[in-house]
Amino acid sequence: MMNQYTINQLKAQLRSGEFAWPGGYPLYFITDDGEALSFGAVRENIKSVIWSIRHKVSDGWRVIGCEVNWEDASMTCAHTGEPIESAYGEAVEA
Repeated sequence: MMNQYTINQLKAQLRSGEFAWPGGYPLYFITDDGEALSFGAVRENIKSVIWSIRHKVSDGWRVIGCEVNWEDASMTCAHTGEPIESAYGEAVEA
């Protein structure tokens, strides 16, 4: 069984920033439905994210973790559609 991601963990990660230390690798949040959220989207919608974590609601805002985007150069935020930087993935030219 997976440990529950807590509101305190979420707040600590937001304070730490969107890059892992050490290494400076780009981070993103993972929701319970498997989508990726950018730090900006979580900050803009923090009330919804906290409410969903607190009440264990599966509504697309319930963050369950934070990970490094190692190689997915096409990853985008499910809310904003903005690209989420990858550590090693090749940028895809349009």
